[in-house]
Amino acid sequence: MAKKVRRKLEEEEAAAFEFPVFDEKAFVAKEFEMGTALALAGVFTAVLGVVSWALTYVGVPWYGPLILGIGVVILSPFVIRRLRTRSNLYTKGDWAALIAMEFFGWFALWFVLVDLLIG
Repeated sequence: MAKKVRRKLEEEEAAAFEFPVFDEKAFVAKEFEMGTALALAGVFTAVLGVVSWALTYVGVPWYGPLILGIGVVILSPFVIRRLRTRSNLYTKGDWAALIAMEFFGWFALWFVLVDLLIG
């Protein structure tokens, strides 16, 4: 008797679940916004890497470009928020990914340029 009741409950639970409706327009809009934000962060990264290299090339101590880079990385989400009106679609994880990509990209570009063009 217990098996019949258990099967009946499992069948009711399985029938009660329905997949949510997938909103294609919202998905595409968010992906477009994230692609645009990624492109903006890439531009910031490239410009910041070249500026950091230029500061190192003219003889500014290493902590000058480092402080500048960290400051720009911290301020870039606010700039992206001002440039993109639909940035309210971004989640905390999206912002974290953009900041991490910008920070590590800037650091890598700065080091590569210093190594190739000065060293």
